[in-house]
Amino acid sequence: MRNSDQIWQLVDNHRPEFEALADRIWEIPEIAYTEYKSVAEHTGMLTGLGFRVKENLAGIPTAVMGEAGEGGPIIAILGEYDALPGLSQVAGIAEHKEVVAGGHGHGCGHNLLGSAAMLAATAIKDWLAATGTPGRVRYYGCPAEEGGAAKSFMVRAGEFDGVDIAITWHPAAMTRVDEAMSLANTRMDFQFTGRASHAAVAPHLGRSALDAVELMNVGVNYMREHMPADARIHYAMLDSGGIAPNVVQASAKVRYAVRSRDLRGMFALNERVKKVAEGAALMTETTVKMTVISAVSNKLGNTPLEAAMNDAMQRLGPVLFDDADRAFAADIQKTLSDEDIQSDYLRVGLPRRDDTPLCDFVVPFDAKGEPMIGSTDVADVSWVVPTVEARVATHAIGTPGHSWQIVAQGKSPAAHKGMVHAAKIMAATAVEALTDSSLIDRARADIRARTAATPYICPIPPEINPPLQPRPVI
Repeated sequence: MRNSDQIWQLVDNHRPEFEALADRIWEIPEIAYTEYKSVAEHTGMLTGLGFRVKENLAGIPTAVMGEAGEGGPIIAILGEYDALPGLSQVAGIAEHKEVVAGGHGHGCGHNLLGSAAMLAATAIKDWLAATGTPGRVRYYGCPAEEGGAAKSFMVRAGEFDGVDIAITWHPAAMTRVDEAMSLANTRMDFQFTGRASHAAVAPHLGRSALDAVELMNVGVNYMREHMPADARIHYAMLDSGGIAPNVVQASAKVRYAVRSRDLRGMFALNERVKKVAEGAALMTETTVKMTVISAVSNKLGNTPLEAAMNDAMQRLGPVLFDDADRAFAADIQKTLSDEDIQSDYLRVGLPRRDDTPLCDFVVPFDAKGEPMIGSTDVADVSWVVPTVEARVATHAIGTPGHSWQIVAQGKSPAAHKGMVHAAKIMAATAVEALTDSSLIDRARADIRARTAATPYICPIPPEINPPLQPRPVI
């Protein structure tokens, strides 16, 4: 039996329990740093399966690591389980219907992401024991990927020290090796403080913090013409100063996300945004306090690991969906625009197909499309550990990320099939590294070459700690 055949069988041996785990996490969507129920589910699984468990990684109570095996190289499998706000959705239907009004939902598929990652780690654990191969596998349960940068804090705390390679995946519309492109990203809060007054009787005595926020937003919008075309800046009002228009707002807060292709560009844009905030405060005679909430680096690829993962994908083939999967996916596509569907093909550089609503192929390794780039804290791991990521089909082609449609498909049979498929790809890639020491050597050489001129610097200032949230009272 080939190593790949053996590891794939070991994945299948645990399939039912991890499909059930994914569904349980879907039922308890928790946003950044509040994943207490989710981490308890993952910790319980790790303990029950015989992993050596370390909790409270980097001082984060919703982060966990389980290790198995002895000696040899250390393979990390990265998982996530945080949800998104405002995306509550009933599963299994192709219409927008909330479970809880205004509630949370797994709009990025992290219920699947963490479950497949632990499934892969479990199969590798079983393989190490069955073959007597020296080596250790670690499952990292990582919270707060959505804007919380937990992995960045974990890297800064040394939680990945000693790891030889890191492997992860993400639910997607297409099955492919990830392009390893992401934007460096800082999230900053700007708290403006002014002076309240009666807006009719004595408006001249007031100094409006809300005016300052609005002027800052205008100023940043004028910046957009004069920054790199692939940079991104977004903002959200956190506090508009109250609901009474006849009171000059003494306090207001806005959060900014600043993205750039690399850390150098991001830091430069950060300073420009800060200057705009200072200008807004000067114009309104208010004061401003700027606080970094989180930050992530841009992602580094690793050519040897990407080739190894592609080989595993090609040997395994595409996800095998059935007619029922395709029928539900077709219903989901009816809720999407033509542009939504086309964009997924543009992203991978392939001609559009209308004969299937699900990806029944593996995107060629050399396919080049139009990059549509977001940000991820996996990037910070990629600067200190050779890292590779798979994208595996779990939902209808064209489904926008962070949408109710993703949540609706999160417990579907198609999602389960993609999840298990991802576990097999990750596990086979890990076994290749454990049986071919030259792969790890080449992966290390690759990351050394990529970081030689620009060594890693954590983008989060040393005085900033994770924005931990209290454990809910039950």
